[in-house]
Amino acid sequence: MDISRDAPIGVFDSGVGGLTVLDELLVALPAEDFVYFGDTAFFPYGDKSPERLRERAIAISDWLLGHGVKLIVIACNTATAAALDHLQRACPVPVMGVMAPEAHAAVQTTRNRRVGLLATVATVDSGSYARMVGAHDAGVEFTSVACPELAPAIQDGDPFGHEVADLVRGYVAPLREAGVDTVILGCTHYPVVDKLLRRALPGVTLIKSGEELAREVVVSLGRREMLRDADREGEYSCACSGDPAQFATLGARFLQMPLGDVLQHD
Repeated sequence: MDISRDAPIGVFDSGVGGLTVLDELLVALPAEDFVYFGDTAFFPYGDKSPERLRERAIAISDWLLGHGVKLIVIACNTATAAALDHLQRACPVPVMGVMAPEAHAAVQTTRNRRVGLLATVATVDSGSYARMVGAHDAGVEFTSVACPELAPAIQDGDPFGHEVADLVRGYVAPLREAGVDTVILGCTHYPVVDKLLRRALPGVTLIKSGEELAREVVVSLGRREMLRDADREGEYSCACSGDPAQFATLGARFLQMPLGDVLQHD
């Protein structure tokens, strides 16, 4: 399969949270075009079975490939845990997920070798982060906390209200007790409440998927000589499986940039 360097990059997530990853990609790769898909009709992913998650990941990847993408970014930690290996074997273009760059960054960052994780139930249950961190440093003490209510509260409610603030305080309590100095934000929704998390975890370094993954994408495309010429401003478009009007409203808050017309696709 011939892949053009001028082809867009595909990005997908369970909802609008992956726009925090797209935001970092737009900054790191300003000349590139992007196609983003939010699977809002099936949000949240955190309570879905691995089989269902792989099914959705395959369907979305097929849709992105139909739009001629040169690389696929799984901007969802839960989908990465469930489907990355499968998509990397099945897709004719490179597929990258958010987890490995975060795990590597966490091990490089921690000073006391105590690392925490905030993530969905499915991501925690997969054990993927624990294995990745352990592969980099088997001596790291790793504390995982499942946060089943946090991503839905951020996406569907007021991300800066009292409900979310109370959830954050409760979820970080085990991490404070464990004395971690580094915490992986294992869901792309969580950077939206960065200030709440930093206040609840004073002195702790937060590892965010968008920042780490953007660096990896730049390196990967550069190694393959697939970066577009820098003398242009790239374009981006969005689609979702749910209500496009609702996605546009929520998405603009997450991306903090105009989304334009949002397509709807099942």
